[in-house]
Amino acid sequence: QVQLVESGGGSVQAGGSLRLSCAASGRSFSNYPMGWFRQAPGKEREFVAGTNWSGGSTAYADSVKGRFTISRDNAKNTVYLQMNSLKPEDTAVYYCAVDLTGWARPRTQEYQYDYWGQGTQVTVSS
Repeated sequence: QVQLVESGGGSVQAGGSLRLSCAASGRSFSNYPMGWFRQAPGKEREFVAGTNWSGGSTAYADSVKGRFTISRDNAKNTVYLQMNSLKPEDTAVYYCAVDLTGWARPRTQEYQYDYWGQGTQVTVSS
């Protein structure tokens, strides 16, 4: 019943922008932190950005800070990732996830999240 669906991925040139969306269905996640992770070929999944339930508290990986922005629209049960100034090293499959046990500030570890989408591919060419 619970499903997270990412969209908005694609291929762009370095310096370009993309906006990813993650739409949840089956239940409301408006009371829970949500996050974005990514996995590049040959590498482990890594934290990218997270937000608390309201969007008022956010966290970012150092590699994307200043370039990416996470936001959410609880009325739409959706979380977004605005990605600007994209670099080739941003190439990865991007996943959204829900943290059912966190509530104060966003958490950054993969094991702390409970529901996952299937991912959307982002490819940045030089």
